[in-house]
Amino acid sequence: MTVTTSPIVLASRSPRRAELLRLLGVAYDIVDCDIDERQLDAETPVDYVRRVALAKAAWARANGNERRIVVAADTCVSVGQEIFGKPVDFADARRMLRRLGGGWHTVHTAVVVAGVDGPPQTEVVATRVEFVALDDPTIGAYWASGEPTDKAGAYGIQGLGGALVRRIEGSYSAVVGLPLAETAALLARAGVPHTLTIRT
Repeated sequence: MTVTTSPIVLASRSPRRAELLRLLGVAYDIVDCDIDERQLDAETPVDYVRRVALAKAAWARANGNERRIVVAADTCVSVGQEIFGKPVDFADARRMLRRLGGGWHTVHTAVVVAGVDGPPQTEVVATRVEFVALDDPTIGAYWASGEPTDKAGAYGIQGLGGALVRRIEGSYSAVVGLPLAETAALLARAGVPHTLTIRT
């Protein structure tokens, strides 16, 4: 039996990021990074997602992937400088969704492509999202669906949480977890052919 290894590693356990990267037609392996994702004091949302994405890439590179291209990403939901991570329980999710309901928030996603040589290349994409007004029964029903438990800001735009969204300004795929246009450009810069760079 021959075991093949892709030259690309996705440093993320998110199935949503894996699905989005798959759309670009590149082969990859997945590694689950063990890093501290807590926000630092006075850290802005942009600085936070950039630092965490770079840390994921560095962890993957240092743990058996020295000669492979690493793709990493991180996403956060914020209102102003307040960051909303993954909820720890229903009360935490309700707090977040009450804060997000009826107004605008920003989703920041950083993507990193670390080539074999040279420094890692990073892009941070900001997308504004407007929610409909949310009452407690709606929040309770959404929590009962099980969808919010592992998602930044306690919602997933690609699932039932899309019903909470009135409109967005920016990249939809970045809200899901991986900005496709920016990722495609970074992969091309790293010399990785993908679906949009193949010509027949």
